[in-house]
Amino acid sequence: MTPPVVRPATAAHRLLTALLISCSVLVFAVRPAHATAAAPLPDAFARAAAAQEVPRDLLVALAYSETHLDGHGGKPSASGGYGVMHLVSNPTTHTLERAAELTGLSVDALRADTDANILGGAAVLRAYADKAGLDAEARKDAGRWYQAVAAYANASSPEIARLYADTVYQLLGTGFRAAGVTVAPQEVTADRGSYARTRDLNASLAASPDYPNGSWVAASSSNYTASSRPSSYAIDRVVIHVTQGSYAGTISWFQNPSAQVSAHYVVRSSDGAVTQMVRDKDVAWHAGNWSYNTRSIGIEHEGYVDNPSWFTDAMYRGSAALTRYICDKYGIPKDRAHIIGHVEVPGATHTDPGPHWNWTTYMSYVTGGGTPSWSTTLDNTTAGRFTASANWGTSTYSAQRYGADYRFANPVASSDPAWYKAAIPSAGNYRVEVWYASDPGYNSSAPYIVATSSGNQTVYVDQRSGGGGWRNIGTFALNAGDYNAVAVSRWTSGVGYVIADAIRISRV
Repeated sequence: MTPPVVRPATAAHRLLTALLISCSVLVFAVRPAHATAAAPLPDAFARAAAAQEVPRDLLVALAYSETHLDGHGGKPSASGGYGVMHLVSNPTTHTLERAAELTGLSVDALRADTDANILGGAAVLRAYADKAGLDAEARKDAGRWYQAVAAYANASSPEIARLYADTVYQLLGTGFRAAGVTVAPQEVTADRGSYARTRDLNASLAASPDYPNGSWVAASSSNYTASSRPSSYAIDRVVIHVTQGSYAGTISWFQNPSAQVSAHYVVRSSDGAVTQMVRDKDVAWHAGNWSYNTRSIGIEHEGYVDNPSWFTDAMYRGSAALTRYICDKYGIPKDRAHIIGHVEVPGATHTDPGPHWNWTTYMSYVTGGGTPSWSTTLDNTTAGRFTASANWGTSTYSAQRYGADYRFANPVASSDPAWYKAAIPSAGNYRVEVWYASDPGYNSSAPYIVATSSGNQTVYVDQRSGGGGWRNIGTFALNAGDYNAVAVSRWTSGVGYVIADAIRISRV
């Protein structure tokens, strides 16, 4: 066992606890096959969080954003990340080795043993918090960990680090359940510190040069070949990939000159957002076959081939709209001979998009048959469909607004909701999307209330960023009828004006 790193005496108790847990993890690793299995994930996260004094839900949200709590049998991600905490070992990032130094666990154990991996990730995150100067009291507030979470990304730029950290904090606001672990929706005011001045990529401030509904983040010029397609090479294929990693992590990897890989576009799982990284005219290095690289557009999809939870309806729709646009632009037939998976490229050694990718659904959306069976959009000005008290003001301040204006109110310790009334045609599952104007002075934890068939559910949204577009806050079971279905509440400890602009409800 590698000797543990010595910390100041004030951290002695925490280190002793961590080492005791580390020893128990190693025992699990060497037990014979018939021995009792390691503790379930909730226990592993609770122990690691306690040992490293990391907020448990924050630790889980970070892991979920990376891997959906799937260790993938110890196999690495595309960027060399291991386990549910995505501890990385590649030419430029060595959080796996850092975790070994901090915990005294072996690199092999951190790769393959889930308990060890979670403890290692917690130790790395805690080290970033120490570097950021968080004392014992500050560590109790999940919002104060923002800069430590951003550092965990090991991102290629401050913009990508903010994108990564915002994703983690958005998960705390919406809540989630995976692999037997639950994180309830909660109010968290993220203290962005210096990142508050960093460009918000969720706001699509840099527009895609080739796709009108995408944003632009350039890949490293070391990872693609400059060209002048389609005059230099005809474009007659779209190749579908799966990133084997997270959205922010993939964008960062394509910006890393040592990656020697790229794709033209990356699609996010949660909402189908599209980021372009290589111009259509240039040759991205994605197919593993030079001929196919020159003739195709490569689209990466956030997730892992062996975990279908990443392949959301929003992702299919967002990607299909992109593929349909590409096919129309370059005259590519919308069929499976011309829209192919990476696995179908001659000589391919990759298996993506894998057996869980639903080609039937995807191609239906590409050819235009995938429009929702029912959808309604409700603005704050929709006649008879929006109600709010006189405490809600009207503003045209932000150009990100939907329609002519939007409503705003100060947060208070009472609900005073602004309601959107919808005529739901039949009981079933419906996707709820919200549109708001964002501003640094708007609310850090705005509560959206959805009147589901099992009672009201609340989702918290940071309205300081990510505005000016549709944002998916989840899929909910709704009853049939004409009733107040979605509200924006003022009851929040979040700071800044609460915004009520528009919502969209779609049958899925």
